[in-house]
Amino acid sequence: MPVDAKLQVILDAGKALGRKPVELQTPAEARAERAEMVAQFVPMPEYADVRVEDRTILDSDGTLVADGAGGRQIAVRIYRPATEDGSLPVVVFFHGGGWVVCTLETHDPYCRALATEAGVTVVSVDYRLAPEHKFPAGLEDCLAATEWVLAHGRELGASRVFVAGDSAGGTMAAVVALLLRDKGATGLAGQILLYPVTAHYDQPTASYLEMAEGYGLTRKGMIWFWDHYLKDKSEAADFRAAPLCAASLRGLPRAFVVTAEYDVLRDEGQAYARGLQEAGVEVTQVFAEGMNHGFACSMNEFPLLPQAKDLLRRVATWIAAG
Repeated sequence: MPVDAKLQVILDAGKALGRKPVELQTPAEARAERAEMVAQFVPMPEYADVRVEDRTILDSDGTLVADGAGGRQIAVRIYRPATEDGSLPVVVFFHGGGWVVCTLETHDPYCRALATEAGVTVVSVDYRLAPEHKFPAGLEDCLAATEWVLAHGRELGASRVFVAGDSAGGTMAAVVALLLRDKGATGLAGQILLYPVTAHYDQPTASYLEMAEGYGLTRKGMIWFWDHYLKDKSEAADFRAAPLCAASLRGLPRAFVVTAEYDVLRDEGQAYARGLQEAGVEVTQVFAEGMNHGFACSMNEFPLLPQAKDLLRRVATWIAAG
């Protein structure tokens, strides 16, 4: 179907600003652009009463739970529904941004909405970004944060624990699920992958070519993100960077996988969903017609698109069912 009319208005407004494409920016410039978006965001009143706590992940002895984080203290932001107490599902959330941009702040509106609509506690993770911290530094933080949540479930009032993320954060969620499986951990109830990155750009899919320009995220932009993230292209064969390279997808928790029609990552996301299904994993796959990459969580799209709100409620229903 054609690009959704409301989405097209948002895309046209973005083009009218005349900003440099991300591949012509420095990481600092790209981050400043997102910070400007945060500063201009009008809070959504329906999610204003969410209880929010910023903290640093420490264990009872004052040290990091996971040695893999390299001794770094990991900041998280915890969201709890305003009217809910007692035991709740916990969603460990990893923000998108191509491993280079975005922060806890850029995804604050979505995390507030997720906590409210799904009746869950959200733990949003401030993982390290490239190029200052190349692969796998950020992933190590995501794994450490998830292990901390699993170990501190009673403190958090966790009935079940899920991992979730959008775009590069979806990659983090998928890989954390794989790593926990390989470590024999059994506490993960599911994975929520919103248009995840699952493969490197070296062998472009049809969607990489068909949606290369004009729909927000571009092929050149993805190349820019990948080249900042990896130390060299040989790492693209590592399943921790590109989960489609995993030797097996068996034994993973159930998955909710979203792909969008006008997204360069559409085909690789669908390929990952198929791979999960073929491996015997229970998969709920949602194809968002007329939508682009970013529609589900982006600050300039999520609050304005009914499809984004509808998807959020489908996620809530899926969490409740499991």
